[in-house]
Amino acid sequence: MLLDINQIQAIIPHRHPFLLVDRIVEIDEGKRIVGIKNVTGNEWFFQGHFPGQPIMPGVLILEALAQVGAVMVLRSFKAEGRIALFTGMDDVKFRRKVVPGDQLRLEAEVDRVRPPFGRYKTRALVDGEVAAEAVQKFMVEMPEAGTKGQE
Repeated sequence: MLLDINQIQAIIPHRHPFLLVDRIVEIDEGKRIVGIKNVTGNEWFFQGHFPGQPIMPGVLILEALAQVGAVMVLRSFKAEGRIALFTGMDDVKFRRKVVPGDQLRLEAEVDRVRPPFGRYKTRALVDGEVAAEAVQKFMVEMPEAGTKGQE
């Protein structure tokens, strides 16, 4: 393990119940990252999606992928603690259900970066089988130069 939950929280601002990455297991700085999300039956979203047949919502799988990508991007930009915002997604595909007991392997690979913008190719796997994939586009929210009203 390269980064645990506390180290992840020092980089991205997400917190319970919306932090969807448990640990980072691989980093090729500025190029590629791999994270893990252990999906348990106690997840808040299973209460209504769907009673009696719990399935992790696809949009939350995409969010987990985005969070892993944000860890890599914010480290690369030396912008820990800032926010990486979605600007778009292309080629989104869902290939299998994600259910309690699954372990998501969340992979993101940089495709193009021109700060503060960029995009990465992502995929989520369960037991080596692709559950979801997408090209995700982002923008890192950078601090404004100067603040009105400050002396």
